[in-house]
Amino acid sequence: MPPKLISMTPKITVLIPCRDEERNIQSCIEAARLVADEILVADSGSIDRTLEIVKCQKDVRLIERTFVGYADFKNWAIPQATHPWVLIVDADERVTLSLAEEIREVLGSSPEEIDAYWIYRRNFFLGHEIKFSGWNTDDVCRLIRRDRCRYGKRLVHEEIDVEPKRTRWLRERLIHYTVRNYDHYLEKRIKYTELSAKHIWENGKRASFSSLFFRPLLRFVYLYVLRGGFRDGLAGLQVCMLTAFFNTFIRQGRLWEMQHGEDLRHESAETSTLPSADRKAA
Repeated sequence: MPPKLISMTPKITVLIPCRDEERNIQSCIEAARLVADEILVADSGSIDRTLEIVKCQKDVRLIERTFVGYADFKNWAIPQATHPWVLIVDADERVTLSLAEEIREVLGSSPEEIDAYWIYRRNFFLGHEIKFSGWNTDDVCRLIRRDRCRYGKRLVHEEIDVEPKRTRWLRERLIHYTVRNYDHYLEKRIKYTELSAKHIWENGKRASFSSLFFRPLLRFVYLYVLRGGFRDGLAGLQVCMLTAFFNTFIRQGRLWEMQHGEDLRHESAETSTLPSADRKAA
């Protein structure tokens, strides 16, 4: 059977949601051109050179809106795509030639009952590819039908709300430069652990001694031993330690703070009402 012509393949919009991504946006756009019939950048208030770089790209369409939440922002952007299929790519991700070819091939014969495709990712930590440590099975639902798919309501780690039977997996992987340095990692995780804790709290879960003490330890053992983190060398050790003792522990700590933390601002307010001599004594 002769190969399907590209003209028979449904057209694709690559959607790039971003904010302050001057380090990544140019390379991300260049990689997106491998598969895109349209590139749509959705910016949520960049104050660095991101907008300047995007506006220099003649084949890129730019839309802007204030950021409210991850799911909310992407659900606003998806319907603005011109084409029936949308590939959502973060600025720190890269489409490869092999992935682009598979997407074209798959969409050329995609059955009507399939609404979305999951894509595995190749994750890099400080420039080192992490092949184990629990990151090797990292997958995201990113190739979707524009008119059928939206993100579910979730504060962080949002995901497309679609019936599993209406999805498939792609074979090729999306490259993900997830951590470029420790400042970048800590900045992202401070925000994510806060939002994740709020989501857990809203679902009725609370922190306990076991969740604060045992959960991080068990998480580390699971990732480093059972998921082969030791095979990723010192980079893998850091990934497993950070995931267990920063992500997991801080998330549980924030949950405990919501339930038991005391607001020191009340103490400050009470101290400020004391006479000056008493304030010095306090």
